[in-house]
Amino acid sequence: MAKKILIVDDEPKIIQLLSTRLKARGYDVIAAYDTVQAVKMAHDGKPDLIILDIRMPAGGGMAAFNNLKMSANTMNIPIIFLTADQSDETKKKALEMGAEDFITKPFDGELLVKKVKDILKE
Repeated sequence: MAKKILIVDDEPKIIQLLSTRLKARGYDVIAAYDTVQAVKMAHDGKPDLIILDIRMPAGGGMAAFNNLKMSANTMNIPIIFLTADQSDETKKKALEMGAEDFITKPFDGELLVKKVKDILKE
């Protein structure tokens, strides 16, 4: 059975780009466009991994991360932050919170796929 990845970003082009790349590698992909959708889709869709933007409507990625890590249903889902925020402070905070990785935009699609495979132990 294919691993499921939830992509959360308020930019439809980013979701389309990632979805196309990940689907081509055999992953099931679901998408959310803000914090509220992200939390709902994570609970309903039970993804194996979440790729999460930080700057988004309805609270932002950090709020979504905290919400997901507080829920017994989603606390063990690995999360990669994918963001345009390139500050060292944000990266440090994200990794200290427990993110699996922190990737800045613009990003290398092949590197992202490699990190996904590593985190999913494939």
